Amino acid sequence: MKKTTPIRIELVRRRVRAIGLMSGTSHDGVSAAVAEIDPRAHPPARLIAFHTFPYPEQLRTELLEASGGAKIGAGALSKLNFLLGRELGRAAHAIARRSRTSLDTIAFIGSHGHTLFHLPPGRARRGEVASTLQMGESAVIAAMTGLPVVADFRPMDIALGGEGAPLAPLAHLWLFADAKLGRVVQNIGGIGNATYLPPKASTGNLNLIAFDTGPGVGLIDALASRISAGRMRMDRDGRIAARGHVRKEFLSELMRQPYFKRRPPKSTGREEFGRESLDRIVAFGRRRDLTDFDLMATVTALTARSIGDACRRFIAPHGRIDQLIVTGGGARNPTLMKMIGAELPDVDVTTAGRVNADGDALEAVAFAILGYEMLSGRPGNLPSVTGARSPAILGKLTMPPTS
Repeated sequence: MKKTTPIRIELVRRRVRAIGLMSGTSHDGVSAAVAEIDPRAHPPARLIAFHTFPYPEQLRTELLEASGGAKIGAGALSKLNFLLGRELGRAAHAIARRSRTSLDTIAFIGSHGHTLFHLPPGRARRGEVASTLQMGESAVIAAMTGLPVVADFRPMDIALGGEGAPLAPLAHLWLFADAKLGRVVQNIGGIGNATYLPPKASTGNLNLIAFDTGPGVGLIDALASRISAGRMRMDRDGRIAARGHVRKEFLSELMRQPYFKRRPPKSTGREEFGRESLDRIVAFGRRRDLTDFDLMATVTALTARSIGDACRRFIAPHGRIDQLIVTGGGARNPTLMKMIGAELPDVDVTTAGRVNADGDALEAVAFAILGYEMLSGRPGNLPSVTGARSPAILGKLTMPPTS
C-alpha cells in the first residue's frame, strides 16, 4: 500500500488514470474499469482495461434477498456493507493487475457501489420519504488500496428533489456526442435507461434528455432462473425467447403499467420491476396457459416495447433519432436486439462496440468520470435529466490511511 498525502483538487485538473467501480441491478458482480481521463482530449475518457468480477454465490444470494425486499436487521445490513466494500476493493486490485497498472499511478477510485434501495420523489407516496441507499463501504476500499475513494453519488441529487438517476448521461455526452447524428444511448442492464444526444450536443448545452425506460434484462434473467429452477442465470443469447411467440394481448396488458406513461424526469428499479412484478407476470401467464417459451418471448418483448415506446413518446418530440446505441448485457441478446429493431424500423439499432466503444465498461467508466468531476469541483448531475433543483457536486470523498 502506498503512502499518501491529502489529495489536492488541482491534481485532477489534468490527464489522470482512475478506477471506476460499479455493481448493477443484475447482481452479477463488480464491474471494474481503468480509464485515462483528460478533458482536453477527444473523447475525454479512454478505456485502458475492463472486467466484471463475479460475486461469491453466497454474497450474491444475500444481495438478491436484500434488494428483493427481504426483512434483514441492522447487523446484517452493516455486514453486507463491509463485505461489498471488500469485494469492490478486491476488484480494484484485480483490474490494476489485469491492466499491468500500478496503483501508485492511479489518482483515485470512483465507486458507485450497489444500490440496495432507491425511492425517488417521483415514486414516493404520501407518508414515504424519498431516499436512496448504495452499499459498499468506501473506507474499506480506501484502506485496501491506499487510494482516495469518491462514492455515494446519488443522495445529493435526491436531496435536491431529483430522481438521483440516471447519472451516466454526462459520460454519454463525453463519449458519444456526434456533430451530425441524433443518438440515443440505451443501456440495458437490470433496468433500461436512455440518454438522448441531439446533433452537436456538447458540454456547453447540458439540456439533455435521459431517464429509465423500464425493465432491462432483470426480469428476463429472473424468469430464466425461475423456469430452470435456478440452473440458469440468464436467457443466454435469447435462445429461450427465440423459441416462443410473443402474446400480443399479454404484452399490451403489461404495457399498461403506469410507469411507462410517466413523463421524465423519472427513474425506476427492482421496487417496480423486480420479484413482485415477476410473480404477477408468471401468475398471469399461467392463467393464460403460456408455455415457458412464450412467457420468455413476451417478457423480452416487454423490454423492447418499453424502449420503443419511450423513444416515440418522450424523445422523438425533441429531435430526430438516427441511431440507438445499445450498451450493457442486453446488447448480447440477439433476440432482444431484433425486437428493438422491429420497434424502431427507421432507426439504426446498433451496439457500442460498432461505434468503437465498450458498452459493458460504460457505467464503470461513468463513475470514474463523476469522481473526476467531484474532485475538480464541478457538478455531476444534469438537472434537465434528474429533475433536481440545481446542479450539484456529487459524491463523498474518503481519504486512505496516511501511512
